Amino acid sequence: MFFTYLRRELRRRRKAALVVASGLALGIALVIVVNSVSAGMTQAQGKVLESLYGLGTDMTVTKAAAPPGEGDTVRRPRFQFDAKDGDDDAEQSQDIVMVQGFETLAASTVAQVGKQDGVADAVGGLNVRVMKVNGKFKRGEFEQEPGQEGKPGGPAGGEVRGEVQGGGADFDVNSYSVYGTDVAHQGLGPLTSSKVTSGRTFKASETSAEVAVVDSAYAKEQKLSVGKALTISGTKFTIIGLATADSGDAAANVYLPLAQAQTLAEAKDKVTTVYVKATDSQQIDSVKATIQKNISGTTVTTSADLADTVSGSLSTASDLASGVGKWLSIVVLVAAFLVAGLLTSSAVSRRVREFGTLKALGWKSRRVTGQVAGEALVNGLIGGALGIGIGLAGAWAITAFSPTLTAQLAGGAGGADGGPRAVMGGGGPGGPAQSASEALDIALTAPVSLTTIGLAVALAVTGGLIAGGFGGWRASRLRPADALRRVE
Repeated sequence: MFFTYLRRELRRRRKAALVVASGLALGIALVIVVNSVSAGMTQAQGKVLESLYGLGTDMTVTKAAAPPGEGDTVRRPRFQFDAKDGDDDAEQSQDIVMVQGFETLAASTVAQVGKQDGVADAVGGLNVRVMKVNGKFKRGEFEQEPGQEGKPGGPAGGEVRGEVQGGGADFDVNSYSVYGTDVAHQGLGPLTSSKVTSGRTFKASETSAEVAVVDSAYAKEQKLSVGKALTISGTKFTIIGLATADSGDAAANVYLPLAQAQTLAEAKDKVTTVYVKATDSQQIDSVKATIQKNISGTTVTTSADLADTVSGSLSTASDLASGVGKWLSIVVLVAAFLVAGLLTSSAVSRRVREFGTLKALGWKSRRVTGQVAGEALVNGLIGGALGIGIGLAGAWAITAFSPTLTAQLAGGAGGADGGPRAVMGGGGPGGPAQSASEALDIALTAPVSLTTIGLAVALAVTGGLIAGGFGGWRASRLRPADALRRVE
């Protein structure tokens, strides 16, 4: 009887049911879209951090920045070329290999960090920048003015007028980033954010081997390939693999075994960054506090700290989604609930004769209330189904068009300020592709999780119950006498 009457009433009042369901559907669809966009923002931000930190890294440890006026003098690149007699056109070439941007830590710090409570793994890395200058000098030639040919020079013959023509210098400067990776522990660090697409990665036994993995974009630019040699400061490294960054921007141009990078940069037993993975992602803050307390002179930066420095359109869109978007969806949803409740209550007032007659026939108030609540709940479920459909369509459209957002990390290029950007050495190991003056382009997606779908269903049921509560309360107050007074 309940379902038969329910089906007949919903069919008889299709327009009213559609209005209530549509209002709920719009509110639920907006909630789905906002939640999916927020999830997409989180994923996009995660890609930015992974391109710098590496996959699975929860925090990094670097040496604390020295107060202004203290510490060693900033090292500046200095190129010196030998004069070669009798060969003016001789090629001149020199590499300067420097630790990137900030002070180093002793390699023993990696083991110290690994022993701290809450640390699952710790791996050291060395960020290095190579500046290569090559070219040649050309001596100019003295040319006499017209009419001066054959005129003897010197005090006796008088002054010979003319000028030096040609000559000068032609040098090419190439700067690129190098990351020294612990080949025996490749589970952490920036190299994990890239996938080897040609050749192979390092073997655990190649701790001191003269081999290199090169970023595919840099290899294309420099016409490098697997099997070719890359010469750095006189040492030839065989390219064993090409790596493509997952986010489109590589952490470094060249990856070398840690020992080789330390030798090139004259930083034996030194590292610039310790990459840390926590045993529990919910306890990262406590692990950070433990490391800072037990290992003095270090700066610990978590992925959350770095996320706070992300700027650009990604940050703006994220703020809109988490702020304006969520509040807007809440307001629309509340309005939809209220409208559904008021429409249901209004519909009950137009059915006074019907409900009064049913009571006169023996229906109890709770049965009438249940009937109204059932109708409202079905309206809510219909609205939920429509809302999920509209929300999924909206999320699919966002993913299909994939609007591009830019992300930029704050901090100076030198990394001397010790801020989060300095963790990667001021651009690096990311180098020019991730310098402070350039931004990362991230394609926005809008993934819809089962949790979001579950939330939509819960909202649909809630909306139906709220509307049913309004209508049921109104129906429970009706008396059979009200129906008799309306009989014409």
